Amino acid sequence: MPHDDLDHACDLQAPARRIVSLVPSLTEAIAAVDPSTLVGVTDWCTYPADLTAQRIRGTKNPNTSSIVQLAPDLVIANQEENRELDVRRLREAGLQVWVTRIETLDEAFVSLRRMFTEALLWGIPDWLIEAERVWSAPPSSARLRAAVPIWRDPWMVVGTQTFTADLLGRLGCEVLPGMSVDRYPTMTPMEIEALEPDAVLLPDEPYVFTQDDGPEAFGSTPTRLVNGRYLTWYGPSLVLARTHLEQTLDSVAHR
Repeated sequence: MPHDDLDHACDLQAPARRIVSLVPSLTEAIAAVDPSTLVGVTDWCTYPADLTAQRIRGTKNPNTSSIVQLAPDLVIANQEENRELDVRRLREAGLQVWVTRIETLDEAFVSLRRMFTEALLWGIPDWLIEAERVWSAPPSSARLRAAVPIWRDPWMVVGTQTFTADLLGRLGCEVLPGMSVDRYPTMTPMEIEALEPDAVLLPDEPYVFTQDDGPEAFGSTPTRLVNGRYLTWYGPSLVLARTHLEQTLDSVAHR
């Protein structure tokens, strides 16, 4: 019997045909193979845009009773994005739940392969093979230092022990603050600028930074708006993420 990334048994007797996904990036990953299998997704599952699955609230407050009523073959969750309490309640209701744990790019590839082959009982999708090929290339030679805010009021930044930090590290970009014990430390723009980063990268999720909302807080430091999916999602977006992020970092290095 297969076990998920947290070593919890998951017993599926046939390929999953009714799936509830509590993770936006994994929703996209499943939809890229067969969107008709998704019967329930969160309000934050924005890709693909034409999903017809029932919305079951957010990643941190899913409507567990609605999920149970959907009678899914499998519920997909993530250790960081979802609460252990909700996972436990779904299992107590008799549902099969597969929890992923992803904090690095290598973990993403291993976890996604296992999710598709051991949990869903599907084959390995072509986009995953292509993403692994794209990221097998060595990192660029440029060595930059960047801060990556993900929220404001209060301002929060990506820490070093995260998927985003590992992804940028593959491209020769160190995430500040270095060696932070917090995964998402709170820092003011003044404190961020005091670290003298080469750039501040402002994604459009979870906080939607825009040209008029974010850059104005960093008067002396270059800022770049970045597609949040390419920084934080582990799914089909990984195929295009490397090119997008390399171009963004190159625009800083050659400014």
